[in-house]
Amino acid sequence: MKIALISPYDYFYPGGVNKHIFHLATNFRRLGHDARIIAACSDGDTPVPDYVIRVTSSVTPLPISGAIARVTLSPRIYRRVKKILIKEAFDVIHLHEPMMPVLPLTVLRHTPVTPHSAVIATFHAYRESNPGYNYGKPVLERCFKRLDGRIAVSEAARSYVNSYYPGEYVIIPNGIDLHQFGPHIPPLPWADDERPTILFVGRLEPRKGFKYLLYAFPYVRQDIPNARLIVVGAYSREDKEPYVMWARHNNVRGIRFVGPVSEEELPRYYRSCDVFCAPSTGFESFGIVLLEAMASGVPIVASDITGYRQVLRHEEEGLLVEPENERALAQALIALLQDPHRRRQMGYRGQIRAAAYSWDKISRQVLHFYEEVLRRKKACREAESRSSTKLLLSRLFS
Repeated sequence: MKIALISPYDYFYPGGVNKHIFHLATNFRRLGHDARIIAACSDGDTPVPDYVIRVTSSVTPLPISGAIARVTLSPRIYRRVKKILIKEAFDVIHLHEPMMPVLPLTVLRHTPVTPHSAVIATFHAYRESNPGYNYGKPVLERCFKRLDGRIAVSEAARSYVNSYYPGEYVIIPNGIDLHQFGPHIPPLPWADDERPTILFVGRLEPRKGFKYLLYAFPYVRQDIPNARLIVVGAYSREDKEPYVMWARHNNVRGIRFVGPVSEEELPRYYRSCDVFCAPSTGFESFGIVLLEAMASGVPIVASDITGYRQVLRHEEEGLLVEPENERALAQALIALLQDPHRRRQMGYRGQIRAAAYSWDKISRQVLHFYEEVLRRKKACREAESRSSTKLLLSRLFS
């Protein structure tokens, strides 16, 4: 199959959706399919892989639900997208977050130029509400009707989008690369000192809840004075400055802000910690970081939010605590840091659970869905053709 994977986000900016698309493309190509990624690429001078189609280098940061989404708003992509779709003649056009401005909507606008293509969408997001869905509903509904198949990454994501656009959704979750993350990965050299270590991975956006982990850490240090907190993520010096100042003002030691790390280094950070912490306040439909920690054999303390509780089972792979509650967060972290046997049990159960989410399995599920939708679309077109022929004949001989 020839497959187009459409990302609404800047290809060069890390994030869960882009990671999802990358792994689908990689596995599809490994299985012999011609998979292309179509996206905006902000760095116009940096070369991209030959399977990436750069539609523009114009990217605009937009605040959405406590996060910054880097999307293109350029009107110049309109004709460019149409030419790409006509030239490539994809069997499958797979849009991720199809209602995001402006690339996915532009692709949907032009799908009639390739009527044979199966148009499929994956909905990743979960929010309490979406004013954009409300205000843009008359336009978005027309785009929604052009979808031949719909996927949601979790029940939370399905319930959220279904409340605005009712329909049939297949749940196919995010995946995990078990070759990249796992107990076979060596820890970093500094982990040899055996200090109790908590790891946070993510951007320092309000919805990621890092401030609650920061506020919880002094309580952890009271009970475990040599504990340390490692903070990894795609954040800038300006992003971390308020947290660094707070730690200095309150004389909180043992915090190390690492910042961005490479894809090769990230698994080693998971393997170098004793507990992984995900204190998000909401708006998480799934939680890829939870899978990364599980695959690495690391127990987790996470917020008890809709998207997380569908991946992490309380008292099985980790502990779920009340969101935005630094005391509860601290108690859970202390409990696990002081109990090596419990950590080992949770880590082992996490590895077993993560194996069910391997990208090999997930990508095959997606391909099976493609085939199902293509068969269904072909049958509908044949039925329409027979109906048109019958109508024409009836008119000719009536």
